[in-house]
Amino acid sequence: MDVNQLTTEEVPSSPSQALLKNVQELAIDGEEPPPRYVRKEGDHKEKKEVPAYESLSVPVIDFSRFSPASSSREKEDEMEKLKSALSSWGLFQAIGHGISKSLLDDIYDVSKQFFDLPVEEKERYTRSEEDEIVDLQGYGSDTIVSEDQVLDWSDRLYLLIQPQEQRKLRLWPDPPTHFRRTLNEYSAQARSVAEVVLKAMARSIGLEEDSFMDQLGEELMVYARFNYYPPCSRPDLVYGIKAHSDGGAMTILLQDPEVEGLQVLKDDQWINVPCMPGALLINVADQVE
Repeated sequence: MDVNQLTTEEVPSSPSQALLKNVQELAIDGEEPPPRYVRKEGDHKEKKEVPAYESLSVPVIDFSRFSPASSSREKEDEMEKLKSALSSWGLFQAIGHGISKSLLDDIYDVSKQFFDLPVEEKERYTRSEEDEIVDLQGYGSDTIVSEDQVLDWSDRLYLLIQPQEQRKLRLWPDPPTHFRRTLNEYSAQARSVAEVVLKAMARSIGLEEDSFMDQLGEELMVYARFNYYPPCSRPDLVYGIKAHSDGGAMTILLQDPEVEGLQVLKDDQWINVPCMPGALLINVADQVE
């Protein structure tokens, strides 16, 4: 399971998308995944998969070094590391970001509590066909955009955070009891992290620190997405989430501390990204890239 905090200006929409049976239900019987979930022969094998012990290291940026308490040398060194990470990877692990471990634990815990609910309880928050035409808010699984697409072996909860007046609070789970409060607190702090990151990115490439913020504007669309990957009897045949690039400006990813599986494509190789306790994986998305 992981948590995405997605900042974007575009509302995803596709009136042709159809709702699917939840993957968690498919996984209960333990049978092989249905054909629509089986990846195509040769797919993902053109790229060399690098075992974790051979993996290149995803850059780690300590944002506490940009604080007034840090020396000029520390700030300069960390800025150079950030510039290198952006040019060579387009993503990095952020530490010293200011979000407490207790809050990271809380957002993970409430998301786990939600996916542990009975199926009929979770389905109270399922997006409807009408919702699909406008956006993807709510609980569900992959959506069909083409007849030959390989479907993700995952369920998800997708919620609009900002603008607040566009939230569909009927799709915000309750229970878990503290889900809404925890998500509000985490989202506010994640947005602060995003602003710090965008300003540091601008400075690292010689721009005014508000350059990216000014381009994105005040009315950012901010989404949170919770992904759940049920056990699969044939994990070698499916994708939790298939290869993709992130739209919008930035993705802040909180990885599952117990299960690793994230990979990124670098220099034509799929690189495993191990979970780093307390870190947030920051991915520069298409709009900024």
